[in-house]
Amino acid sequence: MPDTRFLVGFAGGAAAVLAAFGVVTHFIARTESTTTLDRYDTVLVDGHRALAPNIVAGRTESLYHPLPWVGTDVRVSCPTGLTAVEGTRITCTGRRTDGTTVDIPVRVVEVAGARLTWRFER
Repeated sequence: MPDTRFLVGFAGGAAAVLAAFGVVTHFIARTESTTTLDRYDTVLVDGHRALAPNIVAGRTESLYHPLPWVGTDVRVSCPTGLTAVEGTRITCTGRRTDGTTVDIPVRVVEVAGARLTWRFER
């Protein structure tokens, strides 16, 4: 008969490791980004300054699955630039390696001078 103290200790250790992975994933897997609107990253959309679509797509792609245990890679494309007006929303498209697609909503959280803070949803 196995020693129950060993089994309890093993189960507790495994639970602690899983909890640690969960906490690390939560803090590393951010979905908000702040970008400076400079001459390299800015385009005009309907007469307003906007973050270029390739910048939004690239940043979203790099943050969408930052850790190997979170999920599979996606290739992101955005239809237009993200206008520097609070509340603006666009929907980017992520293409998984198996060919399926996922809609990725993106919205502007805050505009402060030349800084644009935006967030995407997983």
